[in-house]
Amino acid sequence: MNVAVILAGGHGTRMGIIDKPKQFIDVYGKPILIHTLEIFDANLDIDAIAVVCLDDWHEDLSIWLRKYELNKVKWIVRGGKTRQESVRNAIEVIKTSCNGDDIVIIHDAARPLVSNRIIKENIELAKKYGAVDTVIPTTDTIIRSKDGNKIFDVPVRRELYLGQTPQSFKYSIILEAHDKAVKDGILDATDDCQLVLNCNKDVYIVEGEKLNFKITTMDDLLLLKAIIKLGKIGEI
Repeated sequence: MNVAVILAGGHGTRMGIIDKPKQFIDVYGKPILIHTLEIFDANLDIDAIAVVCLDDWHEDLSIWLRKYELNKVKWIVRGGKTRQESVRNAIEVIKTSCNGDDIVIIHDAARPLVSNRIIKENIELAKKYGAVDTVIPTTDTIIRSKDGNKIFDVPVRRELYLGQTPQSFKYSIILEAHDKAVKDGILDATDDCQLVLNCNKDVYIVEGEKLNFKITTMDDLLLLKAIIKLGKIGEI
């Protein structure tokens, strides 16, 4: 079984919008979260979906799931105080339905342009290797500074990638990684692959896409609207 875990438990404070988190912002008649869920619901490789959601939005989400007939969503999971806690909550909720070799595809709700190719390769390579991350090569030189005032070093660009989601794992591996993190006192990790690496397991790479960007700022939101509008025009 392939289970998508969609993370919609954040507050999105960097957007500067105070009345709602970014994943619930309306874009052409539906929330960003629903745009993302529709991709996974329609994907033939996805068997079930768990949505990690802020408590105050569970009722709204339930209404949207019925309205847009998103039938693969089997669990609405309580969001945690941190990303790590949110993911762990989902892992615990789906435990009774998963065996060790089932694949868990963890994806940000605020990346609504993820392609079916990325999802497919995540599943295929996670089955083969156990753990994968979606990344794209950086096209810019990365500058490292320790104090924000002066350059500390300039890493070799060909060795650097920008992380995206999905991050996908065999269920047994992601469960072990989160159990070990809690045991080791790690409670606020922002990346599941780092937790897997802490278990001395390899994480392999899936090639991402520039369009699989995360909605973080108003500029990102404007770009998303433009891309969706162009797509609609292309369908006419």
